[in-house]
Amino acid sequence: MTRHRTGRSGRLGGPLTRVLAVAPLPRGRLVAGVALGTLAQGSSVGLMAMSAWLICRAAQHPPVFALTLAVVSVRGLAIGRAVFRYLERLVSHDLAFRQLADLRVAVIDRLDPLAPAGLAAFRHGDLLSRVVADVDAQQDLPLRVVEPAAVGTLVGALSVAVTALLLPAAGLVLFAAFAVAAILVPLVTAVAARQADRRLAPVRARLTALVVETLRAAPDLLAFGADRRWLAGVEAADAELTGVARSAGRAAGLGAGLSALTGGLAVWGALLVGIPAVRSGALPGIELAVVVLLPIATWEAVSAIAPGLSAWHRVRSCAGRLVDVLEAPLPVTEPPSPRRLPTGSGQVLARGLAAHWPAAADAPGAELPRGVAGVDLDLTPGRRVAVVGRTGAGKTTLVAALLRFVDLDAGRYLLDGGDALASSSEEVRSRLGHVAGGAHIFDSTVRENLRLARPDATDDELWAALRGARLEPWVASLPEGLDTEVGEGGARMSGGERTRLALGRALLARRPVLLLDEPTLGVDGATADALTADLLTSCDDRAVLLVTHHFADLAQVDEVVVLDDGHVIRRGAAVPGGT
Repeated sequence: MTRHRTGRSGRLGGPLTRVLAVAPLPRGRLVAGVALGTLAQGSSVGLMAMSAWLICRAAQHPPVFALTLAVVSVRGLAIGRAVFRYLERLVSHDLAFRQLADLRVAVIDRLDPLAPAGLAAFRHGDLLSRVVADVDAQQDLPLRVVEPAAVGTLVGALSVAVTALLLPAAGLVLFAAFAVAAILVPLVTAVAARQADRRLAPVRARLTALVVETLRAAPDLLAFGADRRWLAGVEAADAELTGVARSAGRAAGLGAGLSALTGGLAVWGALLVGIPAVRSGALPGIELAVVVLLPIATWEAVSAIAPGLSAWHRVRSCAGRLVDVLEAPLPVTEPPSPRRLPTGSGQVLARGLAAHWPAAADAPGAELPRGVAGVDLDLTPGRRVAVVGRTGAGKTTLVAALLRFVDLDAGRYLLDGGDALASSSEEVRSRLGHVAGGAHIFDSTVRENLRLARPDATDDELWAALRGARLEPWVASLPEGLDTEVGEGGARMSGGERTRLALGRALLARRPVLLLDEPTLGVDGATADALTADLLTSCDDRAVLLVTHHFADLAQVDEVVVLDDGHVIRRGAAVPGGT
């Protein structure tokens, strides 16, 4: 199950502070955006007021020179509104995109050391939603929360001040309307939308996870006739998301309606106090239009404050989900001062090695073993060791410990005589080639799948790697050769061909030690035996650790280690019985 700290997401000093610490808002650009937004909205309000005054004054047929300043002001404000709005959009969106770029890089950088053991708590689709949708939601903080609130407040205060100078009573009316629109309406809207805004991100993530799993599992669902039942669950999640979005839409509509109502009442209030003032001579007649139209012009800026509070709840909720990733415990503790490993040809020495997957600690009482303990290994160039055992015996955990995907609970681990635990996990992996059953094949060409190991590899080196993996004849028979598209996950290849391509990738990387983790997974017995023999033959003088639950035909290995329940129960040159 995915983790979501809903309690923390409701606090200003919680996840949002953590997100801003990772990807802060550039203060200079934020201030510039607010200033330009205020100038744009201020120009719009000034244009409305000046236009109203100009029309009313022109109706009195004064000398033309009496209108010159007003005409020039109207033109200047009209041009200024467009220019300032363009600059404000440019600066604000540049600010938001810079923050998104920093945040997305930080999240992906965090995923790198978490993979694979630290990602067990996240579903694939949910993780995708966090990296994409939840990161994107953070742009609402400057664009829909901070800037609209600041601009609306500044423009509203300026309009109240101008109105109060013309007619104090009208200024008081506008101030009251502004206070209602800026404080009361957002609070009412936030209360109505709080649950929907908080649920939107988790429900959307659950639907994304279900859709991703549906696409990945489509062949199995169809084969077992479970597609209708599964799709019913997807439709239920979609209906839930629709309901949440509808609730959020109703709250947004309520806020927009209340804001429009408040703006209308402000206009009527200005009329109610302005008409008597004109009759008494306290307010010139041509200024009545200015007093009445100023609230209408101001409301474009003020009405953006209420939606900002709802956006604020969504931003906090998504920030909480991002913090779950950013603060997820690392499965491997890196040394504070990593040491370089000695240069060598690939020697692995393990004594009393013990390790477990972090997720297993959260599942007490589980039937599967928690890991491995007390394992000794000796690998030297040209030596082949097979680790065998039933499913769940701890074989993959052993490989994960050697690759530094998980921390060791106990034991010594040396690479070419150097302490692997005192070196960075990246350097340890640079000495080890890994070929796993079901290794991922990218939806690209044979060439690009191989170059994942060495982007600068020449075609001759690619063909040599394919030759070593016993895949050269097959690729050579393809019409497009190395440029043949293999499909998503290697859909256009057989299981054995996918494994051989993964082996070619490992051979191209020139790692002195090869870890073959269930390389024949999903391949029938006879083909598995042949593929295992080819794999071991292809590894020439490298040190090889073969992990398999397939006991047959291990004549090419120098030592067989049998695991059961995480412990070594037998080791020797052969496995008696073959079970």
